[in-house]
Amino acid sequence: MPLVDLNGTLGESFGAWQKGMDEAMLRIVSSASVACGMHAGDPLVMQTTVASARRVGACIGAEIGYPDLQGYGQRDLSMTPYEIYVYSLYQIGALTAICRANGVRLDYVKPHGALYRRGFQELAVAKSIARAIRDTDKDVILVGPRGSVFEEAAAGNDIPFVSEVFADRGYREDGTLIPKGERGDVVSNPTVAAERMLRLLQENTVEGSEGKPLTIGVHGDSPNATKVAFAVKEALEANGFTMAGLRSLVYITNTLDKEESSA
Repeated sequence: MPLVDLNGTLGESFGAWQKGMDEAMLRIVSSASVACGMHAGDPLVMQTTVASARRVGACIGAEIGYPDLQGYGQRDLSMTPYEIYVYSLYQIGALTAICRANGVRLDYVKPHGALYRRGFQELAVAKSIARAIRDTDKDVILVGPRGSVFEEAAAGNDIPFVSEVFADRGYREDGTLIPKGERGDVVSNPTVAAERMLRLLQENTVEGSEGKPLTIGVHGDSPNATKVAFAVKEALEANGFTMAGLRSLVYITNTLDKEESSA
C-alpha cells in the first residue's frame, strides 16, 4: 500500500482581494500549505484557512516567503541568512499560534517562490529555515524540492524532511523549476499532470526517494487547479496509491522503517 501526500497552496487571499479556490481544493488535498502573510495572505485569511483545514482533517503547513506582497514572493530580496531566519521564525510562529487556537498542530513548513528557489542550492539559506523550525518545534517537518540542500539542512538541525515535486509546474533537467514566464513553466492540463505524477512514482524517478515519503504540490491559484489536483488524486488512487496527510505519511514510514530494522 504505497502512500503519498497531496498538498495544495492555500490561504493566498488578502483583504478584499480573493485568490484561489481554497474550499474546493480542501475537498481534494490531504495537506494544506497556508500562506503566512508575507508573500500572500493575512491573519484573517490564515485563521479561516486553518479552521477549514481542521474541519476536513487536512494536515496544515506554513508556506513562508519573502516579505513581498507586491511581487507575490517571486522576487529575490537578497536577504541575509540571519534575516531569513528571523522572518521564517515570525511566520512559523504566527501560524503555530493560529493552529493552537483552533485545537490543531502545525505539521510542516514549506518555503515559497524565490525563497524556495534560493534554498535549492544555497545551504546557508536552507539552514536558516531549518533552524527557525527547530527553534519553534523540532517535530515540524521541513518540505523542500527534491535534490535540494534542504534535506541536508534538516538533518543538520535534527528535524524531519520530506521532498516535494509539483504536479502543475515544469522542471529543468537539473531538477530546478522552470522560472515563471518561460515556456513550459506551468502544466495546466489535468491529464498531462496526472500522467507525469503517476509515471514519476511508478518509475521511482525521484532521485534518492526510494522508501521515503513524498508530497506532491498543486498551486491553488494555478489554471485548472482543482481539476489538476483531482486528476492527480484519481490517477494515483486508481493505481494502488493511498493518500495520507504529511504527518501521517512520515509517521507510518518511520514506523515501517523501525519494524524492518528490528526484524
